[in-house]
Amino acid sequence: MKFRNYLEAITGIGIYPLMSMMLFVVFFGLVTLYVIKGNKKHFEKLRNLPINENNR
Repeated sequence: MKFRNYLEAITGIGIYPLMSMMLFVVFFGLVTLYVIKGNKKHFEKLRNLPINENNR
């Protein structure tokens, strides 16, 4: 018996791909909102961090 056959035999297994996709969409939606609404000065400071090691 193949691994896929074992998974098909489990009752309610179809909810896991749906939940994974929902978690993926919510996570990246929140990250996108954070980037759009975020503090631009903070992002500028982080962007220049590797270049300006002495500025803290």
